[in-house]
Amino acid sequence: MSQHAADEQHLHRALELARQGIGLASPNPHVGALIADPHGNVVGSGFHTWDGVKHAEILALEQAGDKARGGTLYINLEPHCYSSRTPPCTEALIAAGIHRVVASMADPNPQVSGRGFEQLRAAGIHVEVGRLEEQARRLNEAFARYIRHATPLVTLKAAMTLDGKIAPPPAEVLTKAVGMPAGGWVTSDIARAHVQELRHEHDALLVGVGTILADNPLLTDRSGKPRRRPLLRVILDSRLRLPIDSRLVQEAATRRQNDVLVFCASADENKKAELEQLGIRIEVSKVQAFEANGRPDFPALLRRLGELEITSVMIEGGATVNWAALASDVVDKIFLYYAPKILAGTGSIPFAAGAGFRHMSQAAYVKQVHLHRFGEDFAVEGYLKDPYGE
Repeated sequence: MSQHAADEQHLHRALELARQGIGLASPNPHVGALIADPHGNVVGSGFHTWDGVKHAEILALEQAGDKARGGTLYINLEPHCYSSRTPPCTEALIAAGIHRVVASMADPNPQVSGRGFEQLRAAGIHVEVGRLEEQARRLNEAFARYIRHATPLVTLKAAMTLDGKIAPPPAEVLTKAVGMPAGGWVTSDIARAHVQELRHEHDALLVGVGTILADNPLLTDRSGKPRRRPLLRVILDSRLRLPIDSRLVQEAATRRQNDVLVFCASADENKKAELEQLGIRIEVSKVQAFEANGRPDFPALLRRLGELEITSVMIEGGATVNWAALASDVVDKIFLYYAPKILAGTGSIPFAAGAGFRHMSQAAYVKQVHLHRFGEDFAVEGYLKDPYGE
């Protein structure tokens, strides 16, 4: 095998290791590391988790021991070079006698951002950067947004028919006792299973209270995969209409994981106290959460979530919340599922209800589009903003 092919293979493995930290590393980045000895044999590997504290390259060095000397480190993200919860990884790599570092990308953290590579090169270590960079950037796009702007990456997710409807007319509703959306499911079991994978990748899920009133959902991560902290369920509820007997409230009261956060502009004190006794966190602030007209103040909400170390939030709201998010220009990316169905009619609920963009030149433009198939359904994934941009 050529050196180029071996490098690619080892970097792919480092990325696979990094993905094992999804749900476990936030608010830190997902990092996987692999060490090959001078003969190309893999002698150490590791991936980072927040609770595990040690960084991926340290875990790989510990596993490799003396066999790391003269070897190559393969890593998806630039090695850490300053003292934080742990000492600089660059110092450990230099002390271990690593000869070569092959990395996919520089660290978007302004405290690192090339300095790690500079330290390694100054110590005589050969550094190569840029291979499999696109995959590496996608893996840590939420960290990039959070570490540079102190706000989470925002993904707008929805499921709809081919003609852009998320639900039939409101009169056509099914029982809310089972948590099924009003009018029934839009997409297939396969697509809905993938939604759980997306939820697992995020720190928080955000909906308006209208979704709770209409569908009575749980909004939980049912992927079955481990996560360091529970999925934070964020409810926008300007007048605190969240029902005490809703499935979400009753489930939260049973689990007591402090994972439901309600933002409201005004609240009946008795109801607020009752919800808080059931384990629901409530923040009342016209300045922080809502504008004077009652619409969500998304920039302020995201700043607050950033203070809570939320690096990524997925909006699964209804038509009103979807438009409010788009109009506020806070959406970084979209993940829109489509079923091969057509509802038609003016009474069906559109993906985004509101004033809309008045001119084609103002329309939200989706870039870097990726298409996904889920049986007969498909999804469009793309970006409205560059997570690594200013």
